[in-house]
Amino acid sequence: MDSFFDKEFRLEELERCGDPLTKLNELIPWEEFRPELEALRKSEGERKSPAGRKPFDVVLMFKIMILQSLYNLSDAAVEFQVKDRLSFMRFLNLSLADRVPDEKTVWAFREQLGRLGLESKLFDQFDSYLRTHGFSAKKGQIVDASIIAAPKQRNTRDENKEIKEGFEPDGWNEAKRRQKDIDARWTKKNGISHFGYKNHIQIDAGSKFIRDFSVTDASVHDSQVFEELLDQGNSSRDVLADSAYRSKKSEESLEAKGFRPRLQHKGCKNKPLSERELQGNRTRARIRSRIEHVFGIQAMRAGDLVIRTIGLARAKVKIGLRNLAYNLDRYASFMKIQRVEAEMAA
Repeated sequence: MDSFFDKEFRLEELERCGDPLTKLNELIPWEEFRPELEALRKSEGERKSPAGRKPFDVVLMFKIMILQSLYNLSDAAVEFQVKDRLSFMRFLNLSLADRVPDEKTVWAFREQLGRLGLESKLFDQFDSYLRTHGFSAKKGQIVDASIIAAPKQRNTRDENKEIKEGFEPDGWNEAKRRQKDIDARWTKKNGISHFGYKNHIQIDAGSKFIRDFSVTDASVHDSQVFEELLDQGNSSRDVLADSAYRSKKSEESLEAKGFRPRLQHKGCKNKPLSERELQGNRTRARIRSRIEHVFGIQAMRAGDLVIRTIGLARAKVKIGLRNLAYNLDRYASFMKIQRVEAEMAA
């Protein structure tokens, strides 16, 4: 029979193998989120009776949301993985004897987050924490968008026409309506069709933290979500983005607001780029590519960037939590490096 010491030995082995959740658990100020999360309990009102099981701790539930975001787990999968994986149990400070939230509880908690708009509030709260703890926005800002795939819908041509016009097709019963995503849209990128949403983000070029984000359906052009993401508090006035954001209007607008537009040039069939423009693109690309690192890390940790929720409102919650999880993970990495450097200097 396995003993307590067998479990501890296995956890120590996980530690030596580089369990990424260890640094996240130790270095993130989880209790900083509690006051905002307690709004969930207040929104539920007073319990009618002290009988029955108490609700799960809000910080515990929030950490489960982060696990889901880091590893792109469904509600059923995260319940199973928490029960199955020692590293997840340790991250949540759960023992084998403790209750684990089931998939319905996880779903309900995320629904409450969305109704209260807490995914944005928690993101902004942690951004303020970063700024007050030495991670202010520096060296300019970079804007880009990533397509987030959603399950494709099998609709008739007439149904798709009605959906595009903003109407719900006639004849759908309640059960069918719950399974149909009428907010997601099609778009083309590099000649390939994609269905889903877009995660528009702005990062600071210095630390590569995501400083702001917006979630839209995939058909919204990148340039339509641009200036609203910009940070007036960045130490540099440089704004970098790819050629999709470049237009005379956008450059004039940025300059009028005191920014320095450093947007990529795009050639066309009858007007190729000059050597100077090509060199400018190469120079800017070395900095602008940092935002691709952000999307790459999100995809690498999650396995893919697919979401399985229905509707824009729920997509905003899932994608917002994914952006917050990225910032939490990056902050923990920075703090671990600082700790190692301090130990070496001592």
